[in-house]
Amino acid sequence: MRLAANRLSLALLISAWCMAPTLAQAPTDVTPESIQIGLSTDRVTITSDFSGADLTIFGALDNADPMVARQGRYDVIVVLEGPARPVVVRKKTRVLGMWINTESETFVNVPMSYSVATSRARQDITNPANYKQLALGAENITVTPFDRNGDPVTIEEFTTALRERKKASGLFSERIGGVQFLSQSLFRATLHLAPNVPVGTHRARAFLFKNGVFIKENSAQLAILKAGFEQRVHRAAQNHGFLYGVVAVLLAFVTGWLGRLIFRKD
Repeated sequence: MRLAANRLSLALLISAWCMAPTLAQAPTDVTPESIQIGLSTDRVTITSDFSGADLTIFGALDNADPMVARQGRYDVIVVLEGPARPVVVRKKTRVLGMWINTESETFVNVPMSYSVATSRARQDITNPANYKQLALGAENITVTPFDRNGDPVTIEEFTTALRERKKASGLFSERIGGVQFLSQSLFRATLHLAPNVPVGTHRARAFLFKNGVFIKENSAQLAILKAGFEQRVHRAAQNHGFLYGVVAVLLAFVTGWLGRLIFRKD
């Protein structure tokens, strides 16, 4: 009996010794980092005297590594992208002393506005290949021409002109350092709304990077609406287009007639 018991104990020890490495090598479940955002308001109303405004977006990192956060190796890029609509870009040429439109290119689904805020300079966050892959940044937005079989050189020329015009009008903007960490996991982003910001549904997107590697993205929606008399006129033009056109023509005739009566010289 004692011999059998010794053999059983030895077998149990050998079995435990063989299983120990397997148990030690079992992977542990680690919850990956994620990002959450919330807008200071989900609705912005603009009037005729709207001269632009700053939009604040708050966010938080979930399951952030405290050591990585202390070393400042987390980066956040926040984008506010306006509604997508077709855009026609025209080229003016001087003909017989006059500037006239001689060429044009139509693009489909172009964001009407695009604002970016970053935690650091973009070259310090990640490499250009990641920006291109994520379509992140005004120069990486996918701009699709209506005629995809056109001359590539001409399409590239008009694409560059489209981006330059958007930047010149303030609809495409970038704010380096616009994202500030309030703590190791909380951050605040400030984006600028241009005076000519388009109405419609805008989408706010937040991108999280760790040591230059893209980790996670989250998004929220923002509605920009006209208010007051401008909203009523806009709604009438959208819902009753024919009547709106008739009233506009009649108003133009009446205005011209009154102007002739008031400013006539005889």
